[in-house]
Amino acid sequence: MLQRVSLVFGFWLCSIALLTAADGPATFKVGEFTFSRPADWQWVEVNSVMRKAQMKVTDAAKKESAEVIFFFFGEGGGGSTQANIDRWLSQFAEPKEKLNSKVENITVGGRKVTYVQAEGTYQSGMPGGPKTPQPNTMLMGGIIESEQGNVFIRLTGPVTLAKASQSQFRGMVEGALSKK
Repeated sequence: MLQRVSLVFGFWLCSIALLTAADGPATFKVGEFTFSRPADWQWVEVNSVMRKAQMKVTDAAKKESAEVIFFFFGEGGGGSTQANIDRWLSQFAEPKEKLNSKVENITVGGRKVTYVQAEGTYQSGMPGGPKTPQPNTMLMGGIIESEQGNVFIRLTGPVTLAKASQSQFRGMVEGALSKK
């Protein structure tokens, strides 16, 4: 009987944890900024101390997915905007000139935002560790500059899904700047 109660209780706790991870918060804070999660983006519990928030975007057929990761290292941490652009572009197998990359600088709410976009074979994996090539992948990045520390946001996934998610990505980034 005790085993059965423990089993049922364990199942209940796992179910609650899964529901919480899938639902996640509607808004969340990274650095000084409060972001609103797009309703159809799934909240994912972070699996690294470097990550401050993480989400998953899936296509309508639930066959393809992209990941969205937020990084924040505090004042002076994480490197410059240009260093991060260079690092993100170097995570592709192809040379920079073949990535169909573009960089765009805008100002929203008095804050500089740099958007980065590239397409190619993304080399997924931890820095210095083994890499998994992901062909036909797009990286969309957003860097919000702040005196308290820059916020780095990166979406990586299949090109078609990433392009379809671009307006939500930008809306989420720019929406956090209009809340100040």
